[in-house]
Amino acid sequence: MSDIFFHITISHFLILAAVLFAIGMVGVLVRRNALIVMMSIEIMLTAGILTILAFARLHGDMGGHAFALVLIAIAAAEAAVGLAIIVAVFRSKRHVDLERLHHLRD
Repeated sequence: MSDIFFHITISHFLILAAVLFAIGMVGVLVRRNALIVMMSIEIMLTAGILTILAFARLHGDMGGHAFALVLIAIAAAEAAVGLAIIVAVFRSKRHVDLERLHHLRD
């Protein structure tokens, strides 16, 4: 069996985080649906948390794990508030296309 599966280093985690961040960035820049943009932002936040956890594992620091747990809780609250805003906008405008939502004060 390949040796890569048994020796996972910090570079593997950082490459995965970079790929996740790039996927999220493409989703934010390309898509116009507010739900997909929100999911892409969550993917980018997950990549940041993965980076923090990788460096915490490298240094053997539990403070990084506690910080990542706080960030996960903040991400959950952000997702709940963002979804509530998107639902409210959908109920009033009947769409969540970001190109058409440039005037939210109407």
